[in-house]
Amino acid sequence: MPKKFMKRYLPSPERVRAIESLHFLGDILHEPNLWHINRHSVARAFLVGIFLAFIPMPFQMLAAAFFAIWFNANLPLSVVLVWISNPVTMPPMFYFNYKIGAWILDRPVLNFDFQLSWSWLSGRLLDIGIPLYLGSLLVATLSACLAYLVIQFLWRRKVRSDWQERQIFRLRNRRLARRNSNRQSS
Repeated sequence: MPKKFMKRYLPSPERVRAIESLHFLGDILHEPNLWHINRHSVARAFLVGIFLAFIPMPFQMLAAAFFAIWFNANLPLSVVLVWISNPVTMPPMFYFNYKIGAWILDRPVLNFDFQLSWSWLSGRLLDIGIPLYLGSLLVATLSACLAYLVIQFLWRRKVRSDWQERQIFRLRNRRLARRNSNRQSS
């Protein structure tokens, strides 16, 4: 995995600890596993961040930070991944989730006729909310699990290929050393 790339763009633990508004967390931010970039912490960060990105809720970043601490995932990466759902991507994502939920519940997809009134919100909340959250939970779970497995697979594959390259490099160096020693002894 691009470990150097992640280290370059993610904030350092010291920088986050220096934020005064986070001092109420105390020693939680001093846990080194929240900042490590390894296969397990990055895969867990993808699990947390992508799951919460697909859930329509306020304060997704706070939830991502909480779950990153709880699951011992990479904290900055978990919080950054929540931004997959941003003001541009939210409407198509949540409409897709709503359609999946309506399909599972065998309900018709309602036309979009929004009115900013309490009666419309209270009347449509259950009609739209239940399929939306069911679809969101399903899509979030599948996407997060798939991301976790893909990160695990890609990381292992990269480690294996790096190890094989090192072995090939060592073998070439040994052969060159033997050739040089044979030439010098002749």
